[in-house]
Amino acid sequence: MNASTDHAAAPWPTGPVTRDGLQRLLKDRSVTDIMLAVPDLQGRLLGKTFNAVVFLERMTGGAEMCSYILATDIDMTPLDGFEVTGWDEGFGDFLVTPDLDHVRMLPHRPGTALIFGTPVHDDATPVAVAPRHMLATQLLRLRQLGYQVKAGVEAEFVLYTDGPLGREPAWSTNLDYALQHPPAVGDVFHALGEALSDAGIVHEAFKTEGAPGQCEVTFAYGDALAACDDYAVFKHLTHHIAGRYGMTPAFMAAPQTGVGSGLHLHLSLWNEHGDPAFVHHRGQQLPPAMERATAGLISALPHLAPLYAPTVNSYKRYRPHSFAPTRYNWGFDHRGCAVRITGHGAGARLEVRLAGTDANAYLALAAYTAAIAHGLDEALTLRPACDGDAYHDRDSIPLYPDLAEALTYFEHSTAAQFLLDKNVVQHYAHAARAELAWSRSQVTDVERQRGIR
Repeated sequence: MNASTDHAAAPWPTGPVTRDGLQRLLKDRSVTDIMLAVPDLQGRLLGKTFNAVVFLERMTGGAEMCSYILATDIDMTPLDGFEVTGWDEGFGDFLVTPDLDHVRMLPHRPGTALIFGTPVHDDATPVAVAPRHMLATQLLRLRQLGYQVKAGVEAEFVLYTDGPLGREPAWSTNLDYALQHPPAVGDVFHALGEALSDAGIVHEAFKTEGAPGQCEVTFAYGDALAACDDYAVFKHLTHHIAGRYGMTPAFMAAPQTGVGSGLHLHLSLWNEHGDPAFVHHRGQQLPPAMERATAGLISALPHLAPLYAPTVNSYKRYRPHSFAPTRYNWGFDHRGCAVRITGHGAGARLEVRLAGTDANAYLALAAYTAAIAHGLDEALTLRPACDGDAYHDRDSIPLYPDLAEALTYFEHSTAAQFLLDKNVVQHYAHAARAELAWSRSQVTDVERQRGIR
């Protein structure tokens, strides 16, 4: 049931809620809690759950949170050395202002409304390194060039269960495109679909993939920022719902040796009149906006890798003939390329296949849109499409073999600093160094298997 309808027939409302609707739901106690959420560097929703009455009486102008939520690793380690916060500054607070025009009810937490927040400085300017703001900044740049971005998210992940030998995939065979699933898997898909619908998120499909335990979800095409918001809520819901069935979702680029999970983002541009700028039919020349956007992606994305491949694990997905790219190339309906031109007519679009599901969708899309704006602004020309084996395309630049090399290129790139701002580059370079330092200090199971004989 949508919250905008008469909610007397059900105990709790669902779906998106307007600012006025939130006030009405508060008065009749249909909303008891407000979850104010900030996407962190990893794309997780962090924040606080407030008493709804207190929040709407005192905190509509913002609530304070420790600034380290934008300066931490996946383990929530307080990291020093960031300009935005650190031990020298004492890990102080910043204000998080709520977006009260975009509120949604959470189906797994009856009576709880989720509100996205924007971290701001004392002078009320947004914190530049906040992932959601970074994406909004790049979308604004494209609007200034006369274009709106629409996006569709396609994400793979692996479901694990606890078995006699430890954590293992929820099924053991290749179920790619299968329509018969283990009962528990079908139950998870059904429950997730209902939860997404109740949250006001339109998904297109769930499917099982080729690797054991691997799934794919695709979402409806629409506003780019909303697509990333929906994906963040989806990941939040998936952990809860899979847990009900004794499963754990893994959003890793390479959850096992030989297995890769991608976060494929489908993008198109629409002009100020609401018309698609990427109208294309197979065999015809690319429209100018599509050609320049693709050229921007191929040209700029080598400078921005830590935004869409942020972990040591990210680079273990890039393997020949794995459906993950190994070179910065493009092709027509070519799943071996970094950028795939797909769709027909007004539905033509760019599918960027570089990010794995360990990526923060806001940051990956910020990198992609910055690259597209660069291509449009500079009217870049596009080199020929890959028309053979993309993994043997010697005319294109190879992807970095590891995070260390990607980081070196990123933090010294004048192009990255121009496209993102110097302080943003420094922030995410420091985060990548922390990721590398952690990885280099760990002894892995594989090392023990090889070393203990």
